[in-house]
This record gives sequence, C-alpha cells and structure tokens, in this order.
Amino acid sequence: MTKVVLRSGETQESLLRRFRKRVTRDRILSDVKKKRFFVSKSEERRRARLKAIRKEKKRQRKEQGRYQY
Repeated sequence: MTKVVLRSGETQESLLRRFRKRVTRDRILSDVKKKRFFVSKSEERRRARLKAIRKEKKRQRKEQGRYQY
C-alpha cells in the first residue's frame, strides 16, 4: 500500500505530486492495467515469446547497422 505523509509546511499540491511519483515508481497502475482482464498461462507465454522475438530482431538490426560503413 502506497502511503505518503504530509510534511510540515508542505502544500497539498506537492503532497499530491509526491504521491503520483511514488505510485508511478511502484508500478501500481501498470499492475492494475495488466490484471484488469484474465489472461491464460498459454496466452502469457505466447506474448512473452513474441516479445522476445521482437527484442531479438531489434538487437540484430542495431548490430547490423553498427558495422556498416
């Protein structure tokens, strides 16, 4: 649970800004978005595999462009 305590002399705006930063850093919203809908284990594996393929292709393009003169 993300918790932020009001410091002495701190405005409500800065408190809210610190809270938003903490929520972003803790990745709470991204977790909520991921868990919004049920995803089966096989679908998770398929998505992970496709992500790995895209990442490898990107790495290969980067390596290929590095050695061209």
